[in-house]
Amino acid sequence: MGHLNLPASKRNARQWKLLDIVSATFFGLVLLFFLLVFTPLGDSLAASGRQALLMSTSDPRQRQRLVALIEAGHHQKPIEACPADSVDHMPCEDPRLNSQLSREMNFYRERHCPLPDETPLCLIPPPEGYKIPVRWPDSLDKIWHANMPYNKIADRKGHQGWMKESGEYFTFPGGGTMFADGADKYIDKLKQYIPISGGTLRTALDMGCGVASFGGSMLAEKILTLSFAPRDSHKAQIQFAVERGIPAFVAMLGTRRLPFPASSFDFVHCSRCLIPFTAYNATYFIEVDRLLRPGGYLVISGPPVQWPKQDKEWADLQGVARALCYELIAVDGNTVIWKKPVGESCLPNQNEFGLELCDESDDPNYAWYFKLKKCVSRTSSVSGEYAVGTIPKWPERLTKAPFRALALKNGYDVFEADSRRWRRRVAYYKKSLDLKLGTPAIRNVMDMNAFFGGFAAALASDPVWVMNVVPARKPSTLSLIYDRGFIGVYHDWCEPFSTYPRTYDLIHVAGIESLIKNPGSSKNRCNLVDLMVEMDRMLRPEGTVVIRDSPEVIDKVSRIANSVRWTAAIHDKEPESSGREKILVARRNFWKLP
Repeated sequence: MGHLNLPASKRNARQWKLLDIVSATFFGLVLLFFLLVFTPLGDSLAASGRQALLMSTSDPRQRQRLVALIEAGHHQKPIEACPADSVDHMPCEDPRLNSQLSREMNFYRERHCPLPDETPLCLIPPPEGYKIPVRWPDSLDKIWHANMPYNKIADRKGHQGWMKESGEYFTFPGGGTMFADGADKYIDKLKQYIPISGGTLRTALDMGCGVASFGGSMLAEKILTLSFAPRDSHKAQIQFAVERGIPAFVAMLGTRRLPFPASSFDFVHCSRCLIPFTAYNATYFIEVDRLLRPGGYLVISGPPVQWPKQDKEWADLQGVARALCYELIAVDGNTVIWKKPVGESCLPNQNEFGLELCDESDDPNYAWYFKLKKCVSRTSSVSGEYAVGTIPKWPERLTKAPFRALALKNGYDVFEADSRRWRRRVAYYKKSLDLKLGTPAIRNVMDMNAFFGGFAAALASDPVWVMNVVPARKPSTLSLIYDRGFIGVYHDWCEPFSTYPRTYDLIHVAGIESLIKNPGSSKNRCNLVDLMVEMDRMLRPEGTVVIRDSPEVIDKVSRIANSVRWTAAIHDKEPESSGREKILVARRNFWKLP
């Protein structure tokens, strides 16, 4: 077969067409390079690339390989930043996911955590314009607007004194819906009926707290108030509270017990919290009763207390209190004050709600993912030993071994030894590790493995508050921490914590690896990388982490610290301490998205 002969002009045209394609491709790649490097398009595409990377870690095998590389120190680059729209992300309170759940008893507003392998492995960035928070105590009255640029509360509640926008700040006049003239005057009214001053009351719970002005004002009375509210349409109530330096966290009274032990709070407060206390056979009132210390005070202001068109609800509320033999102290306008009885409950008795005591097998201290019960928790036969009026006043209760320590083997001796140990350790932290404890730079503190609260006790004279966390799988010592006059919660550290990003100035943990292991086993339930990414989420920029553990664990933690963009140094333990321990001190660097 002969070759097909084409005119020279046609052969040249075909050759030039091929060259044109090659040349155009080359110059197109060069142009794209310049666009990516020197124009905003590059940032946009980079953000899209980050998002694609985050989505890629949803493949469990790929994610596990990445975690293994980070733990081994073979992943040289920092973990990627999360997208810009995740600056306030709380993995277990994600409205996009929770909105699909049942609304019965507000189930959808409770904690619902993704599985670890389904959680993007990335670092939460600060919002654009973020500044190092205003220092305590100035932060009680003002915070940077740029750190939480959400005006909804100021717009809707400004006339009630919640908060106002003032130039580059949000300011907090101290008001609330039920105390527009200020929490201070409201507290003065309560003082007519309750021994707020003098140390009789120390721990308080403020339900549906708004921006926590009530809890902030109670600090002047030496009463430590833990405020909570759900993540809701008001936009970041709790985020405003902790930015102010007031103890607070995200929670919802829905289908489960709140994560506190029984008889924890000397005082429970609701100011227009809108909790339907008598609904579901008075289940929510029963939960408050579980948490309130014998002899403690319950204050409810707002609906349904002498509220228009809520006569039945108000009558039901009084009926439940009578059924539980609460002493009515006063009804002052729309505020009612009750006192919980000391000693055994007056149940069983005839009551319109059919309330009964729980079985003796029920442990009222179980409160981690524990469903609410429609029975009243029994008061222990030793209740008089930790009732309000019997338990030592503050600050004496700080150092005296709580009666409930008897439940542990050699409890009193262990308590005294733990207190001495932490006084020695904290003195070493301040003297030799150059921590800023005792200065305005550190206000919000978390102890991730609190045991008896010895770390918090050693900081009692510092201008800090400590969130004492007792791991849910460890011995339940949280009630002793409350008996000492401190606050805290149960938590499982294989899940994210219920707080907004950038909450704490200092996070402390002794025995970090024990938080991820099965008790009595050498196997891990989760991994240190995810735990330290969560710690990074909770920590404020330029905040501090202190971790104590074996040299082997500290070496692993140090490798991971590089991947989460921390600047870390390893120190020897204090000379007086026994055992094999090293101390890692790290600082969260202040980085921003491009």
